[in-house]
Amino acid sequence: MKIRNLFISAIFLFGTVAIFAQQKKYSVYAVGFYNQENLFDTCHDAGKNDYEFLPNGSYKWTSLKYKHKIHNMAQALADIGTDVLPQSIGCSMIGMAEVENDNVMNDLIAQEPLKARGYKYIHIEGPDTRGIDCALLYNPRLFNVRNSKLVPYVPDAKDSAYKTRGFLIVSGTLAGEHVTVIVNHWPSRFAGSIVREKVASQCRMAKDSVMRDDPNVKVIVMGDMNDDPFNKSMSESLRAKREIGEVTDSDMYNPWWNILAKEGKGTLAYNGSWNLFDQIVVSPNLINRDGGNDYKTLKFFKNQIFRRDYLIQQDGKYKGTPKRTTAGGVWLDGYSDHLPTVIYLIKQQ
Repeated sequence: MKIRNLFISAIFLFGTVAIFAQQKKYSVYAVGFYNQENLFDTCHDAGKNDYEFLPNGSYKWTSLKYKHKIHNMAQALADIGTDVLPQSIGCSMIGMAEVENDNVMNDLIAQEPLKARGYKYIHIEGPDTRGIDCALLYNPRLFNVRNSKLVPYVPDAKDSAYKTRGFLIVSGTLAGEHVTVIVNHWPSRFAGSIVREKVASQCRMAKDSVMRDDPNVKVIVMGDMNDDPFNKSMSESLRAKREIGEVTDSDMYNPWWNILAKEGKGTLAYNGSWNLFDQIVVSPNLINRDGGNDYKTLKFFKNQIFRRDYLIQQDGKYKGTPKRTTAGGVWLDGYSDHLPTVIYLIKQQ
């Protein structure tokens, strides 16, 4: 019986859901990513260009709007992964982009949907001129952090003044195994493809460095890549392959390629079409490259663009697209212009 077709039982062990088949038991772990779309507080951070998100800024970013934003994002973050795992469990960890500082992260984990699970976070201040960074939200009952660091992007000499977000690398233990997560937010489309290709190459070097230190480590690269799976930054520079059978020891597996190419589904909409910038790709030792069902160690199970009706604009000009906080100068009391993504990992108990 294929593991993908198994019925998921409502019996919980160690904070995960147990799957029963052929006298074997499996545990499932959810790992997500979600771009928070301008999660700013209402105070100015020295040295950062965050003036738009002040009470007198262009967004008129008041305490009321900020409180609504924190509440909304906490609700969405708590729901990610609960199509497979119970509401009380959710994700083991969630990578995040566009968070301003520790203040917003502390306010976020104080919200009851997240507070009840005891979530903690990793955030390291980066060089972005607006002050938006990457972060990792995690459940310490499921993921035990060993160490973390921010590896900066190194521009070419001719672009030495260019600053962009680096690579947040968090190493820890998940399901008794060494797992390292690299959280990304690559430069915007306005920067040009070549810039993202350079960033992707440096991300791959960071991944390779992690795997040289421990050849058995399982690596998850996630983020808002500002590129689709088939763009050169992902397919060539990062070497994230479309099919499991294509993956060599130096590659990664990208399960999102076919979701966009075959199903036409994405995480953000632009001019009436979908892009899938929010990707989570995995190292070769997280997949069964021979096509088998060996889950004695942690392995990729399946992936999902996470959708809820409340995350989607239900009417008006932007109907059917992600319900963002503000659009066209109007406060919508929404969530993000991106949808979350999640992968499920499975291991035999």
